[in-house]
Amino acid sequence: MNTERDAQHSQARAKGGPRRSRLSKRASWRLLALASFAAAGTLLITSGIDAQGSDLRAGSVVDLSTLVRDQRVDTDSVQKRVADLNHEVNALSAGVGDKEVARLQTRIEKVRAPAGLAPVSGPGITVTLMDAPDDVINRAIADGTPPTEALVVHQQDIQAVVNALWLGGATAITIMDQRVISTTGIKCVGPTVILHGVPYSPPYVISAVGNPTDLKAALDHSDYIDAYRTVADQYGLGYAVAGSRRLSLPAYEGTLELRYAKPLSQAG
Repeated sequence: MNTERDAQHSQARAKGGPRRSRLSKRASWRLLALASFAAAGTLLITSGIDAQGSDLRAGSVVDLSTLVRDQRVDTDSVQKRVADLNHEVNALSAGVGDKEVARLQTRIEKVRAPAGLAPVSGPGITVTLMDAPDDVINRAIADGTPPTEALVVHQQDIQAVVNALWLGGATAITIMDQRVISTTGIKCVGPTVILHGVPYSPPYVISAVGNPTDLKAALDHSDYIDAYRTVADQYGLGYAVAGSRRLSLPAYEGTLELRYAKPLSQAG
């Protein structure tokens, strides 16, 4: 995800800096066998969502809000099933009684929290991003000023907030209650944002556990977010930051298998 974000911000700088970019558009074989089975099933499910789902592009005759809600119900059910299978794999692995399995399980437990596979609680902040009001968007569609792309939240905007929160010392981050991990990717599809194969519509809620003062300062020092806030103030996009004494962020429970990448030693 960091690579994707770095590439996007580099492109933005080449075109004249983050403000101009924003204003122009926005981790013993039994254990392995059990884990592979669960991961394979999850990949098939996710591939089905990506490849066989309805068209989410702008201009579709489908009611996109209804479509997003329907797919959220389906994917929430599937993700719960994946989480149940992962818990079952862990329970079976712990009961094998094999020394090598036990050694591997101990190593896994040590990296579970840093990898985002354990829930985290503590003080933090929540950032909410929202598209411009419908009347502003409809007016822009009618006369073309400003471009409608400037009036909606894009993946770059969400990524900019996440980047700033990491720089501010966040120990855990969620987007729409989904834990952000090293393989998390965000992409725009029509008027929605896809995260871990699930489509979401605004408002987009981003929460981070960490020192609230440091997190807010990191947001305030981001040139990209400053540019977003300029547009937000002018056209009514939503940008809200709220501190909290205690946030409870869930663990990531999806597949950890890389779908579109492989180690450099296997590349070529």
